[in-house]
Amino acid sequence: MRTSTLRRVGTGAAAVALMSVAACSGGGGDSGTAGKPAGTGGAAEAGSVAALQQIREKTGTVRSARIEGTTEMGDTVSMQQTGTIGWADGLSGSLTITYTGGTMAEALKQGGGDGTVRARYLKDEYYADMGDAFAAKVGGKHWVRYAYKDLAELGGPAGDVLEEQVQNSTPEQGVKALLAAGDVRKAGQEDVRGVSATRYSGTVDVAELTGRNSALDPEQLAALKEQLSAAGVTTQTVDIWVDRNDLLVKKTERGETAGGAFSSTVFYSDYGTKVAVEKPPAADTVDFKEILKQRGTDPS
Repeated sequence: MRTSTLRRVGTGAAAVALMSVAACSGGGGDSGTAGKPAGTGGAAEAGSVAALQQIREKTGTVRSARIEGTTEMGDTVSMQQTGTIGWADGLSGSLTITYTGGTMAEALKQGGGDGTVRARYLKDEYYADMGDAFAAKVGGKHWVRYAYKDLAELGGPAGDVLEEQVQNSTPEQGVKALLAAGDVRKAGQEDVRGVSATRYSGTVDVAELTGRNSALDPEQLAALKEQLSAAGVTTQTVDIWVDRNDLLVKKTERGETAGGAFSSTVFYSDYGTKVAVEKPPAADTVDFKEILKQRGTDPS
């Protein structure tokens, strides 16, 4: 595996896997906001805003869940992810991510991988098991470590966004973003995998995101707009389904970014499930920046 391919696979896997957990958690640039289509001028439904405030509070207290979802972004990636995440003290969790299409899947294939990456998320770092073919090129070590503080160096401005998203990713963040739309509306009752759920739906235009109808304070709104703009998000639409316990059971998102159209679907279940994540064995782990250093590649 050439250095250029190794770098592309390692950096791409880190960025997309981080994007994956951000999407599942509803944080930052991959989180949705709901309401009537932007520009319609409709006012937020008072009942919907109150309900979503309660949902945000409830989701913020349960601290963990099982997730299952799919994500697509332009020609870059199509993937499936499943596992558990916790947010009691920063982000933690384990996901199995399968790349099913796009340039990322092709890069993994060229590197000898099968398209599946096991990921472990801890408070300050992320680990990816890249498989046997990758390990053969890095001294037999399967796990690659990425410190969140290094993301800016690995991914430039997008790395800053991903770092912030991941370290603040919870389903609660998705509801905050939804409240920022200002035109939140209730869209009826539906069954989600056998669970009766209330659906909320809408669209936000980042350029028109203001505090006029928002249920967020000015500081929260400004931070959200900055995250979305930095990630290249221009518009996005979200639908969320909430059960009788005020917990998300499903979320779908569609939008446009500088890298192309994106969409995601996430199912949530088993809130409060135990999430126990350990660092991989040190003897089977290599730091991504060390890989670049060994090959004479500038990690910045």
